[in-house]
Amino acid sequence: MRAAALYSAAGALLLTTLSAAPAGSTGAAPGTAEQHGAGVAAARAKAAGIAFGKCAKEQDLPGRMECGTVSVPLDYSRPGGKQIKLAVSRAVATHKDPNNSKRRVPGQGSLVYNPGGPGASGLLFPLVGMLPEWKRLAAAYDLVGYAPRGVAPSAPLSCQDPKKFAQGPAQAPTHPSEAYKQERVARAKAYARGCAERTGSALRHYNSLNNARDLDVLRAALGESKLTFMGASYGTYFGSLYATLFPSHVRRMVFDSAVNPDPSQIWYRNNLAQSAAFEGRWEDFREWVAEHDDVYGLGDTPEDVLASYEKVRARLAEEPADGKVGPGQLQEAYLQAGYYDDYWPSRAKALSEYLKGDPKALVELAAPVQEAAAEQENSSAVYTAVECNDAPWPTDWAVWDRDNTRLARVAPFETWDNAWMNLPCAYWQAPRQKPLDVRTGQGELPPTLILAAERDAATPYDGALEMHRRLAGSVLVTERDAGTHGIAYGPNACVNGHVDAYLLEGRLPARRAACEAHPEPKPERPGEDKAKKKLGDRAGATKPGGRPQEAATARLPH
Repeated sequence: MRAAALYSAAGALLLTTLSAAPAGSTGAAPGTAEQHGAGVAAARAKAAGIAFGKCAKEQDLPGRMECGTVSVPLDYSRPGGKQIKLAVSRAVATHKDPNNSKRRVPGQGSLVYNPGGPGASGLLFPLVGMLPEWKRLAAAYDLVGYAPRGVAPSAPLSCQDPKKFAQGPAQAPTHPSEAYKQERVARAKAYARGCAERTGSALRHYNSLNNARDLDVLRAALGESKLTFMGASYGTYFGSLYATLFPSHVRRMVFDSAVNPDPSQIWYRNNLAQSAAFEGRWEDFREWVAEHDDVYGLGDTPEDVLASYEKVRARLAEEPADGKVGPGQLQEAYLQAGYYDDYWPSRAKALSEYLKGDPKALVELAAPVQEAAAEQENSSAVYTAVECNDAPWPTDWAVWDRDNTRLARVAPFETWDNAWMNLPCAYWQAPRQKPLDVRTGQGELPPTLILAAERDAATPYDGALEMHRRLAGSVLVTERDAGTHGIAYGPNACVNGHVDAYLLEGRLPARRAACEAHPEPKPERPGEDKAKKKLGDRAGATKPGGRPQEAATARLPH
């Protein structure tokens, strides 16, 4: 398709011209001190276990879910030093066959899940056991979620006053002026400074290698000799680090929407690749809207739909909707359509109604939610800390300006917004690590399962191919000509069948397998159930494979 060709051209144009040499890089590959510390911490956690009990009242969760904590070292080179507590949740296996109530299903231990980020919490994950698609897994496995280090309530990070985080209206120029660029540079410097001031010397310990080590401590605390794990998006990256660091501790692993783990891509180049890919996914959305011009009246070609969107953006720049929704809020809301095509109907309908004089639907989708400000600020802080700590970043603004200016000429939709969110890494005050070379040899790692949608923008498909090459014995299942981010237990029965066969029976297809795309969403006509739409857009925290925090903030699920 045309958009896919654009992504390839943009990648060829930019990724060969980057300069990412940072100042102050530690070159800290995983050393024996940290590995020894991880072993000490795991042995301690195995002995202590997790005292699961009733979840906090404010979580208002169903009775079957229980909560506890596990202690991990802040610094794995000093396992006897300061400890932090990670919040853990669990729903014990039902042992009930959903297709035969008389059959007792044997248990297979714990299935640990991470929804991505960096900065997303998996504490609500065990609730998916109530959904039909997950009941077979819920019968066989204890479903385990947790909040990674830094994610509230697990030693939460903060970089600025949450009251200042979720504010609107905001601008989002696709081709920013020099004055606007300098304003964003100043904001990035202030944000990086705030992270350092609020966290101090502990800031350096919030990184992906420690997330992988924490996962092994959690495994031990759960009483598991080997880990069964499903990670979505960013969860696939530190999951691949785990597979490299602890291959003998792996039972089964599912990598859903795989990040490109090539050390040279972490994280600056991956962000550019993501911005390029979002342009293609943005076109997919506009093509779908054009096909349903009889419903929405936004234009019968993708170009006409873009003109309608730009008309809305221009009006919001002059007069924000409800005083809160400007171009920045609009862009964030429509970026979510690049993650999940089940958001397409509500997004198209909101544009259509706004242009007809009714802004209510758009305000509902895009206005900042003050009640969520603290959670969003925390998520942003963890995302920034982990990505900035993980790898070298360009420290010269001229490099960022050059690369993003070039990319924005062919991929304007997400390029600069993505750049602004990552720019604090140019001015980061903690040491940078050298990314681990993710790689396992034949026979070192049990067979693992990688899932990828061919047109996923958040984690472009090249990343799944790279992870497949690096994890010996892995199997790649591709959803063809589809772009939803996080495809396990979504609408594709073929994909779900492969995941079930692997997690429940240990069966995998050949080295590579393909599934046809799931059906496109149906248009949402005026007068349809708004409560259902609101649930789909605002209550995504338990969406299997979904990363609503990242989608809302345009973070790289890297």
